[in-house]
Amino acid sequence: MKIVTILKQVPDAEARVRSKDGTLDLSGATFVIDGMDEYGVEEALRIREGGADAEIVALAFGPKRTAEAIRTALAMGVDRAVHVLGDEPLDALATARVLAPLVRDEGADLVFVGGKQADWDSAALGPALAEALGWPHSDWTTSLTLGDGALEVIHDVDDGSETLTLPLPAVVTTQQGLNEPRYPTLPNIMKAKRKTLDTRALDEVAAAAGVSATSTTELRSAVIESRARRNVMIEGDAASAAAELVRRLRDEAKVL
Repeated sequence: MKIVTILKQVPDAEARVRSKDGTLDLSGATFVIDGMDEYGVEEALRIREGGADAEIVALAFGPKRTAEAIRTALAMGVDRAVHVLGDEPLDALATARVLAPLVRDEGADLVFVGGKQADWDSAALGPALAEALGWPHSDWTTSLTLGDGALEVIHDVDDGSETLTLPLPAVVTTQQGLNEPRYPTLPNIMKAKRKTLDTRALDEVAAAAGVSATSTTELRSAVIESRARRNVMIEGDAASAAAELVRRLRDEAKVL
């Protein structure tokens, strides 16, 4: 069995990010593997530890520094990795077009994708990759059981959850609640340095597959969202002040 886990490197949630001249200034920011992607790596490892004869391959697109996130996955237990090297960011549709041929070339039976990309705040990559492959897809998955040529999953929907049975090969997007990702141990960190990391240029991959490596989304500008405090002082005794506060929260802030 072949399991492919899609990875992305994103700024750490605690990193300080600035906006400059309509773009994000990421100089000095700390980058980590996307937390949503870690759930996919962990689930692949658990499938193998549960008795499946599986090879696990990490597949990532991004600039040179993305190798750091890939090494984290290798240290967790992934067998080998493929890094599509590209400095310009791609949207979910373009990324899916580029990665889908590589997934096919690997002969993957199962693909894990993080439910939402932290940097774009987008949940589109999993469905876009499934569409590009023509495979069934489960989004926001909280439980899965591997059977004979099929996968039974439980995933979140607006009014609760539902159970699906997907024929393999399939794409599954992962989220918090599916598992608890492990921390790489020091011996595994050292072993990861000797594992295969195959780096390929974006243009070469796209040309070989006959697909476009151009985003369909145009980013016009990027700004940091900020909220100014209104600093409204409510006067009066405790009862009248409380009543006025409730009125403002209900009628003006619309949070009640």
